[in-house]
This record gives sequence, C-alpha cells and structure tokens, in this order.
Amino acid sequence: MNLDRTVTLFAGVMVLLSVVLTTWVSPYFVWFTVFIGANLIQSAFTKKCPAAFVFSKLGIKTGCAFQ
Repeated sequence: MNLDRTVTLFAGVMVLLSVVLTTWVSPYFVWFTVFIGANLIQSAFTKKCPAAFVFSKLGIKTGCAFQ
C-alpha cells in the first residue's frame, strides 16, 4: 500500500470514528469531522498533509499525490 492510499484510508477511518463519537459520546465531536475536512481541503491545494508526513517517516512508500 502506498502513501496515497494510506492517507485516504486514515482519513476515512477518522471520519467514521468522529461520526461514532458524535453520535454516542458528545455532539461536540462534530468539530473533529470539520477539522478532518478542512485538512483534506488544505492538502488538496498545498499537497502537504501532516498525516502523509508522519506515514512517510514510518517508511510507507510515496505514491503520486504527495511527492
């Protein structure tokens, strides 16, 4: 699995986790979902993503999106 797919998988898991937390823990966890969405929008324009940086340091091979 390359870096692009890892970041996409991580974002999807975090969105689902935030929906579960919003539903069963506190409605304020909706701000976690907003943060994830804002981070995805920012990375689309700048090609810089904190998760991609961390995953690349963990040794996951770079794909075409985050070169």
